[in-house]
Amino acid sequence: MIILASASPRRKELLKLVVDDFCIEPADIEESVTENIEIEKYPEYLASKKAEHIYHNGHSNDVVIGCDTGVFIDGEMLGKPQNFEDAKKMLARLSGRTHKVITGVSVCAKGRCIRFSQTTDVEFFELCDKEIEEYVLTGEPMDKAGAYGIQGRGALLVKNINGDYFNVVGLPIAQLSRVLKQMNVL
Repeated sequence: MIILASASPRRKELLKLVVDDFCIEPADIEESVTENIEIEKYPEYLASKKAEHIYHNGHSNDVVIGCDTGVFIDGEMLGKPQNFEDAKKMLARLSGRTHKVITGVSVCAKGRCIRFSQTTDVEFFELCDKEIEEYVLTGEPMDKAGAYGIQGRGALLVKNINGDYFNVVGLPIAQLSRVLKQMNVL
């Protein structure tokens, strides 16, 4: 059985493009980094933490996929906004600039775990306060790293991307498919 260790509806939809049959079991873990790890490796570390938690707690005969996505700018990782004001601040910070979206993925199966990260550069248009306010009021930014969803209305903020679009949504499916084949689980 393939298990997606994520409650994200976006990842669920994307994984359907890779495999037909899987189940969802979110990892109930503390999403913090306690080790001395380079900030851009946080998503990969957290993805591993999630996958290994599920794998080592009753699913060692299954294939477990863990994921984590972060938005990075100025050497800092932007997580999910805590409130509307936080979302507005994040979007103002991204306005007119290019940032990195990094998704870490970990696949545990057959006694081993393979992990990788995918990076996509995303450039935003210059945003006025009204645009930011209107977008935040939709509620869409509230459960997304960096306070936007490229697969929704957030697409209207994006001037350019360089890299894997699906990575920005939250699951780099082309690379994941290759790893699953490499592990002989597809």
